[in-house]
Amino acid sequence: MTRFLLRKAVGMVGVLFALSLIVYAVFYIAPGDPAQLACGEKCSPAQVLQVRERLGLDAPVHLQYAHFLQGVVAGRDFSSGTGLLHCPAPCLGVSYRSGEQVTDMITARLPVTASLALGAMVLWLILGVGTGLLSALRRGRLGERLLTALTLAGSSVPVFVIGLVLLIVLCAQLQWLPFPSYVPLTEDPQQWFWGLLLPWVSLALIECAKYARLTRSSMLETLADDHIRTFRAYGVSERRLVTRHALRGALTPVIALTAIDLGTMFGSAVLTESLFGLPGLGKLLVTSVGLIDLPTVVGLTLVTGFAVVLANVIADVLYAVADRRVVLS
Repeated sequence: MTRFLLRKAVGMVGVLFALSLIVYAVFYIAPGDPAQLACGEKCSPAQVLQVRERLGLDAPVHLQYAHFLQGVVAGRDFSSGTGLLHCPAPCLGVSYRSGEQVTDMITARLPVTASLALGAMVLWLILGVGTGLLSALRRGRLGERLLTALTLAGSSVPVFVIGLVLLIVLCAQLQWLPFPSYVPLTEDPQQWFWGLLLPWVSLALIECAKYARLTRSSMLETLADDHIRTFRAYGVSERRLVTRHALRGALTPVIALTAIDLGTMFGSAVLTESLFGLPGLGKLLVTSVGLIDLPTVVGLTLVTGFAVVLANVIADVLYAVADRRVVLS
């Protein structure tokens, strides 16, 4: 296990290095003057030159990238016009628009997106895996057909439609739920839960459809394996056969899909956060792209990439826990 984690850690560093290089090239070598963007449209050429020198954009491209990596590993100093501004590691730069450190901006909004993603993940796994399991065990019956139809309908409706309908019905008309808001978990756990329940349900209703279909197909395939038929021939009860043998093997593709969805959720929950007014990473990304705030966009891209890579490493470990036939090497 230790060797496996070390190899994965080295691979993670390599992937993030390649991602940083690509993102840096796309956003900093692409046509356009970052100094002009940071200074504004009404700045004179002399003011743009001062901004370029202050941000270190007058250095060659390879030195700018080296300074960027140095900031990520060891931190770096920026000129604020009146003195030096120290940005501790991991430093992802300074926002062109607000002058804030990108790391601080992401750290302030990360708990919102993490709460949204993890809570929705728990709900969509319960609903999706449970629905898929029932569909597989009741194959060909009326209940299975109804569940299949519901999952297909759920996957075809956009998240903003479901979210808006639930917001109008449950919050405005029936007043069963409070309007969504974010309160830190450490301050008020109950208000944190109720404030995020509606966004969790909206995301879970969309995501659980594909998990139900995946669980159903994987479960049917596993139940048809030779070792399952052997267990059944030896008289193993159907309940034990499903819970201890078939389900463990059927969860492998579900774990893989969960790792991808959970990682990308840190940068793709744009519609949900915008619809419910949650100040998360997705909303910050949309705002930064609209303002052409390049350091913030680059930092958010790297954070999302790190979340995806980390989620896949955790998924690799969970493979061996769910299926004993998988060997970590």
